[in-house]
Amino acid sequence: MSDVIRLLPDSVANQIAAGEVVQRPSSAVKEMLENAVDAESTEIRLIVKDAGKTLIQVIDNGKGMSETDARLCFERHATSKIRDTQDLFSIRTMGFRGEALASIASIAQVELKTRQENEELGTEIQIEGSEVKSQNPCQTSKGTSVAVKNLFFNVPARRQFLKSDSVELKHISEEFYRVALVHPNLKFSFYHNDKCLHNLESESFKERIISLFGDVYKKRLVPIEQAVSHVKISGFICKPEFAMKTKGEQYFFVNNRFIRHPYLNHAVSQAFNELIPEKSYPSYFIRFEVEPKNIDINIHPTKTEIKFIDEKLIYGVLLAAVKKSIGAYNLSPSLDFLTNPKFQPDVLPQNYTPKIPTVPVNPNYNPFEKTNFSERSKKPTNQQAYLESFELLQKPIETCVQKEIEHTIDDGSTYFDSFQILNKYLVVDTHSGLLLVCQQRAHERVLFEQFQKQIVDRQLVSQQKLFPQSLDFSAPNAETLSDILPSLKDLGWDIESLGHHSFAVNAAPCEVKESEVQGVLEIILENFKSGIMLNRNDKQTNLAISMASGMAIKSGAPLDKLEQKHLLTQLFACQIPQLSPKGKPVFSVLSEEEINTRLN
Repeated sequence: MSDVIRLLPDSVANQIAAGEVVQRPSSAVKEMLENAVDAESTEIRLIVKDAGKTLIQVIDNGKGMSETDARLCFERHATSKIRDTQDLFSIRTMGFRGEALASIASIAQVELKTRQENEELGTEIQIEGSEVKSQNPCQTSKGTSVAVKNLFFNVPARRQFLKSDSVELKHISEEFYRVALVHPNLKFSFYHNDKCLHNLESESFKERIISLFGDVYKKRLVPIEQAVSHVKISGFICKPEFAMKTKGEQYFFVNNRFIRHPYLNHAVSQAFNELIPEKSYPSYFIRFEVEPKNIDINIHPTKTEIKFIDEKLIYGVLLAAVKKSIGAYNLSPSLDFLTNPKFQPDVLPQNYTPKIPTVPVNPNYNPFEKTNFSERSKKPTNQQAYLESFELLQKPIETCVQKEIEHTIDDGSTYFDSFQILNKYLVVDTHSGLLLVCQQRAHERVLFEQFQKQIVDRQLVSQQKLFPQSLDFSAPNAETLSDILPSLKDLGWDIESLGHHSFAVNAAPCEVKESEVQGVLEIILENFKSGIMLNRNDKQTNLAISMASGMAIKSGAPLDKLEQKHLLTQLFACQIPQLSPKGKPVFSVLSEEEINTRLN
């Protein structure tokens, strides 16, 4: 019987390792940026083309490598950071496995140029699919430049699984943020398709957060600091009123390494319990300093998971620290007198000319001219429409409810006799049972169909602002907003770019209060970032869904009797009252039989 077990060739072993380390372009970006940080660089440049599919290049001014090291860095498990087993428990560098460059070189065409400070010439190496094509002396700047071209060129099946450029760029930006955030003392720049997305100078941790996520964070951040024998915690949390609908800006760093940790995330969420709306998430930027011997970071190839020796202790310290900061903010908000230009009040550019508000006037109108009342009554006034809807409330519910719920209602005399429970649900008493309506989803459906009708009829109802409202966004959000500006115009927004991630809001839909403009726009952008796209080919529909979500009455809002009846009337006048714009049920019927069964 012949032997069947064989040693894999290095090229195949490297591709298997690449499957663990490099899932997409952003994975290569992470490893290359971490190597640049470990090289004791003070300035790092990230250059990307076609969302990393064509080119990923990282240039640093660090220590550089000798000719021998430049060749060895592409070998598997070749590292300068570990000598023996004990070193695994004293790691303070970003990388240490010695897999990254070997894995990347197995699935791409790689060009490396490097030079040490005391050398006149550097080394240039060309590698393609783990095969060294050339190695020669070269003229190059001090430090290292690694260019990764045509990622997955020899693994076409893997390349087919890559998403659109916008999605892949979002992942690359996230990896850039994770490294740049926790190293604010280093200079970083980020270019995509020859366009500069970020140019960061050396600054404080707070300034770095604002540089990356926008000036809007000036007023959101609350410092957090706590130190005990086993751990030192520092950083910032965002005020409760700025909680988001998606898990957006949530960052943990342990010894300057980004990690994911659901258990510690639960500690932060517990501290914000009852301070933020249901299904909202707090934002935070929290750093931990722990003795390396008390943690294990070698449990996942991407090094984003970590184990603590005493997780319960860390949990308790973090929970107490966040609660302490929230309490200090509520009792005596801190004043920040920094004179850094980033913290100065927002002003519009000197050359910006605001649009003059216009009021539509009918020049042919004569108040003394007799008017045919029957003709005027053809187009009902707002007061008429309200009275008609109020009259509709007095009619049996089956005249409002569509066929989808007719089987739940008896004929004859059921009215909108409603009450509210838990400040979340409206309960309508019918002859056959109880109709339970989720007020938030109901209002989302109403608003969504209103926006859809405005788009079709081109009857945009917006409020022109006397003075434009200036808003700032992070670079990715600014790019997304610029992309959807034409579609937003169809929904009653008038927004123009001022450059440098700033925008002027000249008009907004009438339903959006001035204080809510920033929040509604952020929800729209969050939905796009999180991929909430029910119809990928219809941007206007997606925007209408996002606006409805941002502007709807939220769970927890008390409604009086008239507001309840008005909402129910609007809901059951909708074409699809039974589903929210995101496809979730708006109401449910608790039949008499179900009630009897529960009580028997």
